Formats: sequence, C-alpha cells, structure tokens
Amino acid sequence: MKQVQFVPKKKVLTTALLLAMTTPVWAQDANQTNTNLTADQQDASTLDTVVVTGIRSSFEASMNLKRDAQGIVDGITAEDIGKFPDTNLAEALQRISGVSIDRQLGEGSKVTVRGVGPDFNLVLLNGRQMPAANLGSGGAGVSGSRSFDFANLAAEAVSGLEVYKTSRAATPAGGIGATINVKTARPLDHDGMIATASIKAMHDTTVDNLPNTFEGKSITPEFSGIFSDTFADGKFGVALSGSYQERDYGFSQASVANGWAKFRGDDTTSWNRLPQPGDPNYDLITNRPGPNDVYSRPQNTGYTVNGVQRQRTNGQLVLQYAPTERLKMTADYTYAENKIQQQRSELSVWFNYQPGPSSWTDGPVSAPISYTEYTSDAGADVAMGGAQFATKSELKSTGFNVEWEVTDALSLAADYHNSQQETKADSPYGSANVLAVAAFVRGTTTVDYSRDLPILHYDVTDGASQVEPSQAKVTGSVFHNSYTKSEVEQGQLSGKFVFGENSALDFGIARTEVQNRTAYGYMQRDSWGGVGTEDDYSDDIWYADNMSNYFGSFYNSNDPRWTDRFLIFDFERLRAQAATVGDADNPPCPTCYVPPNTFSRDLRNKEKSTSAYLQYSTTFDWTVPVHLAAGVRYEKTDVTSTALVPVGTSIRWGSANELNVNFADPSFVEGTGEYDYWLPSLDMSADLTENMILRASYGHSIGRPSWTDIQGGQTLTQQLGVSGGTGQQGNPALEPLLSKNFDISWEWYYGEGSFVSAGYFRKNIDNYVGTTEVNTSAYDLHTPVGGAYWNEALGAGCAATDMVCIRNWILINHAGDEGVVNRGVNGEGEQQGDIFGLPGDPLAQFRITTPANQKSASLDGWEFNVQHMVEDTGFGIAANYTIVNSSLTYDNYNLGEQFALEGLSDSANVVGFYDKDKWQVRLAYNWRDKFLSGRFDGQGANPNYTEPYGQLDANISYKFTENLIVSFEGFNLTDETVRIHGRNKNQLLWLTQGGPRYGMGVRYKF
Repeated sequence: MKQVQFVPKKKVLTTALLLAMTTPVWAQDANQTNTNLTADQQDASTLDTVVVTGIRSSFEASMNLKRDAQGIVDGITAEDIGKFPDTNLAEALQRISGVSIDRQLGEGSKVTVRGVGPDFNLVLLNGRQMPAANLGSGGAGVSGSRSFDFANLAAEAVSGLEVYKTSRAATPAGGIGATINVKTARPLDHDGMIATASIKAMHDTTVDNLPNTFEGKSITPEFSGIFSDTFADGKFGVALSGSYQERDYGFSQASVANGWAKFRGDDTTSWNRLPQPGDPNYDLITNRPGPNDVYSRPQNTGYTVNGVQRQRTNGQLVLQYAPTERLKMTADYTYAENKIQQQRSELSVWFNYQPGPSSWTDGPVSAPISYTEYTSDAGADVAMGGAQFATKSELKSTGFNVEWEVTDALSLAADYHNSQQETKADSPYGSANVLAVAAFVRGTTTVDYSRDLPILHYDVTDGASQVEPSQAKVTGSVFHNSYTKSEVEQGQLSGKFVFGENSALDFGIARTEVQNRTAYGYMQRDSWGGVGTEDDYSDDIWYADNMSNYFGSFYNSNDPRWTDRFLIFDFERLRAQAATVGDADNPPCPTCYVPPNTFSRDLRNKEKSTSAYLQYSTTFDWTVPVHLAAGVRYEKTDVTSTALVPVGTSIRWGSANELNVNFADPSFVEGTGEYDYWLPSLDMSADLTENMILRASYGHSIGRPSWTDIQGGQTLTQQLGVSGGTGQQGNPALEPLLSKNFDISWEWYYGEGSFVSAGYFRKNIDNYVGTTEVNTSAYDLHTPVGGAYWNEALGAGCAATDMVCIRNWILINHAGDEGVVNRGVNGEGEQQGDIFGLPGDPLAQFRITTPANQKSASLDGWEFNVQHMVEDTGFGIAANYTIVNSSLTYDNYNLGEQFALEGLSDSANVVGFYDKDKWQVRLAYNWRDKFLSGRFDGQGANPNYTEPYGQLDANISYKFTENLIVSFEGFNLTDETVRIHGRNKNQLLWLTQGGPRYGMGVRYKF
C-alpha cells in the first residue's frame, strides 16, 4: 500500500535517510548541501516525493543508501519505527552481499565480511565503538576475541544497519573487513508522537525433543514497545524503547571433540600409528593408507543433547533538545542484559589406539570408514557426563552528543560516551560445570564414520545387555568461574567546512581508551577411575534414555547397530552426593564440587588511542560528473598489558622421567607496546549516466590483535623433561594487521527500487599474527640435570641416558643433603624422593612460544547484486552472490602447523517478497559455501571445515487496520544441520542438529 506524504525540500534519492546518523564523525553531513549532486539535481531536490511504506520501502531505502554513499556501503533499514525486518541483527546482516555469520546456540552471533573474521570487523552503535566481553566456549576459560556479539541486542529499537566496506578517513579504525554501524531511533527524526507495542509467542520445535529433566517451555514470550514524542514545536524530543525476550530451545551434537591424531602412511615410530606390514594386526586393516598417504585416527566419539534457556532484556532512553535550527543536543542511555542457562547430557567413548579391524577411504588423505578397537575383559568406560552452564552479560552505554551549525559554511559536532560490558557466572556453581560419569562395562567398540552421523556400537562386558544405573559412578569433574569485562571511554570532536559550490573539508580528532579484563579460575578433580564405588550412588539418581531419540534429522539415527542407551541424572543431586563419597585414593572432598572464589588467570589490557583525520571532497565535471573524496587518518595507540601468572620458584625431580616446576602464588607481570599509522583513503565515483555510477576506492585500514595475543606475563608448563620445558607468553608490542584495500564497482539504478551492481575487491593484509619460539631461561630456575650431583652419578658409572640409575645414586648418596629428600624404596626397588635444582646447577631452558607479526596474505573477490520491483504488482526480489578467493588455503596433505585464512567462502542470498494492500510476505534464503573455520582441534594442528549451509526463513503479516498488524514468522524451515569435518569428510569434528522455530505476533501502533 502506498501512502502519499509531502516532504518539502527533500533531497533526491531519499537522502533524508542519512540525516538519522548521530555519530559526530559523520553527523556533520546532516545539514549540509549534498555536494555530490549537480546544479540541476540540487534544483530538483525541492520537488515533493512519494514515500512508500512496508517491505518495499525498506528495500528502496537500503538501495538509496548504497546509491548516495561515499565509497561502497550497504545497509538494511527498518520498515517503520520499531519494525526492523529481522529479529536477530546478525541474521539480518547476512542478507548483505559479502557478509556471513557464525551461529552460536542456534542463532546468529558474529559476522565475517568479505572473508575477514569477526575480530577484525568494527561494530559501532550510533557511531560509537562498542565493548565486547566474550567468555570462552560455553562459559569456560578465557577469550581474547574483540568481536561484538549481536545476540545481545534486540532489533526492535534498531532503525538501520550500515556496512561500510571501504575505508574512509572519518571512520574509526579497527575494521578491516567492514565497519558496521547500528543505528537506533531518535525522537527528533519524527514529528509528533509515535508509540508501538508488540507481543509475540515463539515456539522452538527443538524443545519438543529434549529430555524431561529440561524445564523449558514449549512457547515463550517476547514483549517490546517504543514511545517517541516531540514537544515545544519540535525543539524537545524523548524516545523510550524496551524489549524482553525469553527463548527456550535445544540442540544435539555428535562429535570427535578431542580431535584426530594424524600420521603419514609410512610412520614406523609413533606409538599410536596403525600397524605396519609384518605386524600381526596388519591383516585386520582393509584398504590401509599407503606409505605416501596421510591418515588420522579418532581420539574419541561422543553425542550430547543440550537444553538452553535465555532471557534478554534491552532498553534505551534518548533525550534530544534543539533550541535553534542550528543546534541539537542528544543524551542517551542503552542497557542490554542477556542471561543464558544450558544443561547437557552426553554419551561418549575414548579410544586408546588399540588393535582392531578398520576400513579406510582412498588416499592421499585417508579417513576411516569403520573403526574398531579391542578392549580388555575388565571393561573400558562408557562416559555419560552432564554439564550446567550459566552466564549473565550486561551492556551499559551512556552518551552525549552536540551538533552545532555555526554558520552556513561551518558545522561542528562533539560526542562523548562511556560504555561497558561485563559477562560472568550466573550460578553459585560457576559459569561452566561438568560432572563426568562412567560405567566400566565397555568391550570391543566400533564406530561407522561413513555417514554424516557416526554410529557407535560396543559390546557390554559384564553379562548385561545394556548400561544400567547400578553400574555408574562419578569420575572426573571441573567447575569453572569465568569473568570478562570490557570498557570503552571515547571522546570525539568533528567538523565540516564547506567552501565553493561543490567542495568541503571534513576534520576531526578523537581519544579512545579501551580496557579489557578476562579471568578465570577452576576446580578440577581428575579421578578418572571413579570416586567411590557404584554402590555409593543411589540408583534412582539416574534414568535411562536413548541418544537416537535426539538425532531424528538424520536418516541413519535408527541404525540397529547403534548402542545408544545412556544415563541422565539430576546435576545438583549428584553433585551433592559426589561431595560426600570417597575412598583411600579419593577421600571425600566437598570443595572439589564448587568453583574457586579466586582467579588463577587474570589478563588485563589497556589501549589508549589518539586519532585525527582530514578529508577533502569535491565534485567536478570531467566528461561526466566526478565526485572525489581524499583523506588521511592518523592513529596512535599505547598498549599496557598485565597478567596474573604463576611464578616459578624451583625445579623438582620427582620420578625417573618427570621433572616439575614448583610455583609460588601468582603475581601480576606487565608489558607495554605502542604503534602509530597514517591511513590514507581515496574514493571516486563517476555518474556515467543519470542512473549509472562507476566507483573506485583505495584505502588503508588496521585490525588490532586479540587480547590474549597481547597479554603480559609468561606462563610455564608445570612438567618438563631432561632437555627442558615449554611455556608461552603474550606480546604487547604486536603491530595491528594492516590492510591495503582496493575496490571498484558498477551500479545501474534502472527503475524505481530496482538496480543491478557488480564489484571487485582486493585486500593485501600484512602483520598477520603467527607464533615464534624462543629458547630462554625463566625465573632463574636451576635444574638438577647436568648439576653437581648429576655429574657425580655419571662419574660413578651411570649412563647419561639412564635416568633411574642417576636418580637412585643421588638419592642414596646424598640423602639429607641440600636439595635431596629421600623417602625410601618402593616395591620395584626404586628410590622414592625429590631432587631439587640448586644454585650453581645449570639454568633450565624453556622453549617459549610467543605471538609475532610474520604473515602476509591477500584475498580478493566479486560481489553481484540485483534488486527488482515488479511494477505495481507488489512483488519484488533481491539477490546477491559473493565470491571470495585467496591463495592462502589449507593443505590437507601437510601435517605441520599452517597459516591459512579462516572464514573464506562464497555466499548467496535470495529474498522474494510481496507487499501490497494489507499483505506482506517475505521469503529469504541464505547460503554459505564450505569454509575453513579453524586450524586446530584437540590433537593440535588440524583443519576444521564447516560444510555448506543454507537456511530458509519466512515472514507473513496482515494489516487488519492502519494500527493493528498480525504476523507469522518461521526460521530454518527446512530443518538444516551444521557439520564440521577435518582433512577428510569422514573425519567428523562437530555435527549439530537444531530445528525450525516459529513465531506469531501482534503489533499495535498508537
């Protein structure tokens, strides 16, 4: 339906969209003449226009943003205030060409742009840099990521998303792939009162297929509202928005979580390799990998079923005051809270690389089709652990902005904000807690890896036909307490001076301080043989289930070979019982089942950046109108990093082949670094015809290293060998990634709301972070290896390689001397005791790995867009396709550590819609090709490939009145699954089954 609205002096191509920007860096454009228009076009800007509402208006406004922009910009705009087209911002962004998303817990979370990963895309909220406080996977450990999690922000108050793909002097530094600006509603952008209220009921089909211990609801609510009004003849405005969402859902995973041990076919030395010819077990292997092949053996195979509950609260208050037409002040406060609780039950088996029949795919990169290991009659363990995760994330942002049009030629803007995000445990038992449970009844075990879903089968050794509650007991456990906080304080001054008819100078300075802290502590009990006996645990604490019930998306989930029975338990009840159970080897330990109150790792980073920029823009005729913007940005950053690390005090030789570092209480160690860069940029566009534009851009941009890469301090591994030990340390002096970007695009706006475009981009990126190794001493630690006592033992006849002889001689002949503690002889005749390194003994050498700038890479690609409105039928379509290439791909045949670009993939989107009269219908399909998503698994350097994924979503709404709209939406309608594999498709790493979800809502506009 078209609504006619007369807008005096409205610029051609809905340039009013750009006036909504509140960032001081860009706000100076708001009240200035559009210097990109010819004189005739400037006259035409006084004509009245027709504004179209609905889905079509959103597509047209996004097209006009692209057309009017300096450089290459894409975006998505709200159809109406409080009515953003997607409920998840990351999933909205993936509709834009070149943008792909990472999914976490079943929904979009972080974005990759043109093959550049989430850490190197800068996210702004109304032009302001946002903090990002990310915990490690599942709430455990630490995360060095700078990426912003879009799942924390609701879409209801968002008026638009803008993706700046080319660098500009006026744009804050930090985004190599893109700078993404999230815009929220401002009251003075709209005259009078606007108020909307929405309620929605969501049904996630995955909740219907979860264990009955999960307390989630089948239907969860969402509430949102926005109020905006202007007073005093439009001089004062207030906007208040809020939303609350509950979401309960589940997912199931099959995995080889601990990775694949890799070998060459002719390996004869590794203890866990396949048998070679002549070995009695060689004949058990079918199609054994050849001597020139590479192959991998699984460390484990497991399955989990997960239930998740999430509560998200968002709110924003905006106050604006414009006492004159030349002065506007804005104050705003944004709040976001995201609480997540997750419970997990699992079934898994661990392989020890024992003999057994196996069959293999052809080389040169071979993987098992079927893999079997024999086990002893005593029975190996069937692991059936459970886990609970609970985290809470809070975002708070306070800002103040002033825009002042000093004269017709000069405008100024000032902006200040303080924003912080904190994520921490939201349970008295920590952020991530695991109870490992086992039944020691597993015999010969086979896994079929020939299909997407691996099928596990094992023999039960104790005469039973399946796992029973009476066979289970607690084994290992870990309770995490993780914490992270990021704070950004930023002040920006900017201005614009217009001179002549078509020229302007933009300028600005900024000061930004970012503080990031990430810390964790954990209590781990490695009692893998079991705590107590099976009789110590009540049988009614467990109940049996079948894992095949939770993998219905895979046709082979009903395979009769699958030994899929497992035990689920009440986590809190079992935790309390395990704390009271014990034996001689593992006495009762109540403190083992709660997280520590202190952090064992604590990383703190501070970055202070000063920046300034100048940008000159002009328009001139050179056969056709040409628009030029040339600028330079200066960035200087000082880095201070401190880390809480254990301080080594001595080296203790405690058994024949094992030396250990003794540590004192941890203390903070500091490191510093600094860097500065000049970042030039040049944008040119030519109006080939009235509706056809050719653009070219060149610019430099930087992406800052991860927080863990620049951490201070040095951490040593506790255990070391005769030749020395290992350790790691951060490098606060790392340089940021530097990208030199080139773009060229052609755009043809051939009809109302319709266009086609094609673009080529290339990024030459230096300073990628790799690792280097330094041999050095640490903390003046002396080792007994090669010391005075050691040399005496050699002189007494012990061979230099006979550690038992040397150790026994020292313990016998120097018992009670300095550095020697003799505790007697064990049953095998070996002396028991400790030998310490002493002053005068050699300094122990450690191989310390540290991050270093040592890699360069280039990537390039093509973007194609088409958008077409079918006249007045109400139908339209928008489609795009992106191709990304790089020579730095992963070589599956190379078993060493490699550098390859992660996230590179082709992607495509197709959106079809109908928007006429009272109906709006939108179908959106997003597809992403296979890509390298990681370079390490549980066994070290191994590739992770995420397989192609496509998702179909739909939205239908009906307008009963001008004020009342009822809508229906569906996500992942075709029930797609996500699968990640290693060097060969049969080498499963992660397989995730989610499911469709549906929503029905009512929206009322007052």
